[in-house]
Amino acid sequence: MNRYFDIKDKVYDITEKYPETIDIFVGNGFEQLKNESMRKAMGKTISLEMACITKKINIELFEQKLVEGIRQSRFSEDETLSTSKNQEDGDIRIEGVLPCPVRIPLLDSLNKWMEDNKDTFDFKVDYELKSASMGVDWIREKIESGDENTLPDIFMSAGFDLFFDRELMGRFKEQGVFEDLSGFYRLNRDFDNEEIDLKDPKRQYSIIGVVPAVFLVNTEELKGRKMPETWEDILRPEFENSISLPLHDFDLFNAVILNIYKAYGEEGIEKLGRALLRSMSPAEMVKSHIKKSDSGIPTVTVMPYLFTQMVKDNSPLKPVWPKDGAIISPIFLLSKRENRNKVKPLVDFFLSKEVGQLLSTNGKFPSINPEVDNGLSGEQKFMWLGWDYINDHKDIGKLIKTCLEIFHNAK
Repeated sequence: MNRYFDIKDKVYDITEKYPETIDIFVGNGFEQLKNESMRKAMGKTISLEMACITKKINIELFEQKLVEGIRQSRFSEDETLSTSKNQEDGDIRIEGVLPCPVRIPLLDSLNKWMEDNKDTFDFKVDYELKSASMGVDWIREKIESGDENTLPDIFMSAGFDLFFDRELMGRFKEQGVFEDLSGFYRLNRDFDNEEIDLKDPKRQYSIIGVVPAVFLVNTEELKGRKMPETWEDILRPEFENSISLPLHDFDLFNAVILNIYKAYGEEGIEKLGRALLRSMSPAEMVKSHIKKSDSGIPTVTVMPYLFTQMVKDNSPLKPVWPKDGAIISPIFLLSKRENRNKVKPLVDFFLSKEVGQLLSTNGKFPSINPEVDNGLSGEQKFMWLGWDYINDHKDIGKLIKTCLEIFHNAK
């Protein structure tokens, strides 16, 4: 039970009260709701619970999607939990976005830590840490100005384009503005082994945790196809127009397309584009060689590991951790070199065991802190773009744009 609606509520009542949910319904197989007349006729007669049963959609998972959509739309300024603004020169400013499930508990921990340590600070800390669902457009203007002085002393977010685009944070990276102040000799063994190393060799960027992308397979939609176990599997021809991808989660989607490009080249991106389950009108269907599934329900949904934990044991939805590794979108922490002495205690907090456990437990976002047990088995590996690949490709932002063009033009 959430505070917005009940699963017994009529679909029409939910969409009327929260219009932002219409796109979520449509994107999950309820295409009729695009039409106002159909939404009134059908939505007034069927509850959310019955609608999900009819479409064979996991109710808990879909409820969470609707709640996150509402939260994203209804997010208010007072929820940013910012402290005072426009303080004197020398005060530390923290900005960025945090994953929705861990944002509030992390801010609670930060507030408590600051209260416990207030006597050790001779300066004030001003911070604005919004929900990841709000995106980072609100800070892009500062980055695009090219003025180092407009940057916060500490910035946190996921996002390859934001951090490596030469028109964004990438330019400051090249100028040596940031410094990795983590001080870890070794990271958590999940991210520091023979197969993966998240430590920035240039000691500029820190990472506090990762968002893993895994599969949620609807076994009732496989229709005799083999259960996909790897990223290569979902690129097979039989999965064309069968895959749901996190298109609106830019950080995770960019991580996916970059890793697919690295492993399988342009052909892999084209196959991924053809795998995307598309909403098509009857006229488009006639002209298209892509056969839309009878149900319109995705066979495989690529999503953050967190959401797969909501699936019931008796559900036809089966979580799959790819054998070649869950693609990760790192949660970066950038700290400005010029204020290292003042920001170091705060960096230590964000990289602490306490915060690491919060990320790993509350959000299923594995921590890089070596003292945290992420609860992963040896078979749960990760697919990481790699620092060598990032540094060899001088403009990751440009590469993302190229991949997106190939992906959207795939036929």
